[in-house]
Amino acid sequence: MTKDSLRELYIDELKDLYSAEKQLTKALPKMAKAASSDELRSGFEEHLEQTKGHVERLEEIFSSLNTKPTGKKCVGMEGLIKEGQEIMDEDFSDGVMDAALISAAQRVEHYEIAAYGTVHAYAELLGESEHSSLLQQTLEEEKGTDQKLTQLSEEINVEANEGASGEQAGEKRRGRRAA
Repeated sequence: MTKDSLRELYIDELKDLYSAEKQLTKALPKMAKAASSDELRSGFEEHLEQTKGHVERLEEIFSSLNTKPTGKKCVGMEGLIKEGQEIMDEDFSDGVMDAALISAAQRVEHYEIAAYGTVHAYAELLGESEHSSLLQQTLEEEKGTDQKLTQLSEEINVEANEGASGEQAGEKRRGRRAA
C-alpha cells in the first residue's frame, strides 16, 4: 500500500529515529570505554543519559499517536555505528583514538540533527505542537552535544597531533644517535 500522507511519513521517520536512539544506547557505553580522556568518557556517559531521555520523549509521542515505535530499523545509524566500531578496532594511540571517537560521534550528531530538524518541521506542519516542543528540545540537546564535541576536539586533536610529532621527533633523535 502506498503511503501518501505527510502524517504517515512523519510516523515512519519517528520510528527510524526511535531505532537510531535505541542503537545509540548500546553504542555509547562502548565509545565511553574506548576513550582515554576522562572528559570525553564523561561526555559519552552524559550523552547516554540524554539519549535515554530522547527515547522517552519519542515513546511519549508514539503514545499520543496510539502507535508503537517499533517495526523499523535505522540503517543510517547502523552504518554510522559500524564505522565507529571499525575505529575502535584500530590500533590508534590514546590521543589519536580520542580524536577518532570524536569524529565518529560528530557524524552521529549531525545525522541526528538533520533527522530531528526534519521531524520537527513535519510536527509543526501537522499541527502537533506538543510533539514539536518535545522534538525541538531534543534537537537543541543534539546541537549542544555537537558543540561540546567540537570544544573537546580543539584540545584533543592538538594533543593527538603533538603526541605524533613528539614520537616522530624522538625517533629522529634516536636515529641520529645510532648513526
